[in-house]
Amino acid sequence: MSEARTLDPTILREYDIRGIVDDTLGAVDLHAIGRAFGTMVIGDGGRTIAVGYDGRLSSLDLEAALVDGLAASGLKVLRVGLGPTPMLYYATHALATDAGAMITGSHNPPEYNGVKMVLAGRPFFADAIQELGRVAAAGDFACGRGKVLDRPVLEAYVERLARDFDPVKPLAVAWDAGNGAAGDALTMLCAGLPGRHVLLNERIDGTFPAHHPDPTVEANLEQLKECVAAEKCDLGIAFDGDGDRIGVVDSLGRVLWGDQLLAILARDVLEDLPGATIIADVKTSQACFDEIARLGGTPLMWRTGHSLIKAKMAETGAPLAGEMSGHIFFAHRYYGYDDAMYAGMRLLAVLGRSDESLAELRDRLPAMVNTPEVRFPCDEDRKFQVIDEVRERLEGMDGITVHDIDGVRVQSDDGWWLLRASNTEAVLVARCESDSEEGLKRLKGALADQLRASGLKIPRFS
Repeated sequence: MSEARTLDPTILREYDIRGIVDDTLGAVDLHAIGRAFGTMVIGDGGRTIAVGYDGRLSSLDLEAALVDGLAASGLKVLRVGLGPTPMLYYATHALATDAGAMITGSHNPPEYNGVKMVLAGRPFFADAIQELGRVAAAGDFACGRGKVLDRPVLEAYVERLARDFDPVKPLAVAWDAGNGAAGDALTMLCAGLPGRHVLLNERIDGTFPAHHPDPTVEANLEQLKECVAAEKCDLGIAFDGDGDRIGVVDSLGRVLWGDQLLAILARDVLEDLPGATIIADVKTSQACFDEIARLGGTPLMWRTGHSLIKAKMAETGAPLAGEMSGHIFFAHRYYGYDDAMYAGMRLLAVLGRSDESLAELRDRLPAMVNTPEVRFPCDEDRKFQVIDEVRERLEGMDGITVHDIDGVRVQSDDGWWLLRASNTEAVLVARCESDSEEGLKRLKGALADQLRASGLKIPRFS
């Protein structure tokens, strides 16, 4: 393989590296990424790295190319094997490595793959990923004779998942691994749990034959809903392709979105840590922030993006955080990264000690009316300009409060509307929420006025 390598710029994303295999991303690229990331790890004083891979058809070959590149840079490479991305994060702690790299396409279609990375216990993202691209193109790599060792951690990871599970009553649970990388871990985990557990799509298959592995799209939860009803389960839990995002349905087949889960999980944490800061992303329902405050916590709104949330948790010492997208982060009794299986275990622990069902806990949350997260195209060189234009027009406007940590979230007596630019795609993202249909209609109208003023077509909100 050649040394210097100019990577396709489209694969250098905000939070990871991701592209279409044998189109924008191939084994030669992974070797160069290994050389470049290895050089950066060594430059940071690191000497060891854990490497894992998911169940995609291309992952094994890409992992081999990445490992070769890392070892050629002089690193000691510990191969932890096939499993979910959180297993790789766990391995960096359990094996005390200086860095970690996971071959995964996350929840993208089967033809995609990529790499998620951590360095010195911190997410590796944004400018660091762009710098990796520059290092690869320059070819000025560290050189050495690294070692490559097999260090499987799947069994230890599953044991760690079960450690904080302390229910009083058994539960009936349906699980949908979506044929993703969490399948083997889930099978091992459920074999040792009390209660009744029904597994769906637990066989790892990179073609994803049952459905697309993204639990934030309600259509992908239909099989789980049917299973919960047929098996009379207390709840159903689903994972995305690499096991870092969770989807949940209650016994009535209703979806609990990320902010609703966060509100329920916050109770357990705040009982142990009164007054603690709980972080939620800017797309989160106001009902979640209000519930955290009601429980005695300190709610903090922050920017969307799992790497950004993890960095803010480390900065503030927050024990819990969550995103609408289903990333749930526990630093309370855990490591502070997004692990859907661990979040599922903590949810079961809450339910196993509660006199109320998940459906009843959901019904106790304030009822809000809102739009789904609406994503619509906007040119890459235009999307941030639109946000700036909207922000400028809102300045000094009476009757509103503007939060501009990530796009603009506009609060009024009717509720709130949000407009933000995606960090990973050429799209704008919008959402509105109110406590009444009339209020929601006015919020959608206010947002539409701003889009129209910037010359954009108004998207459908339902």
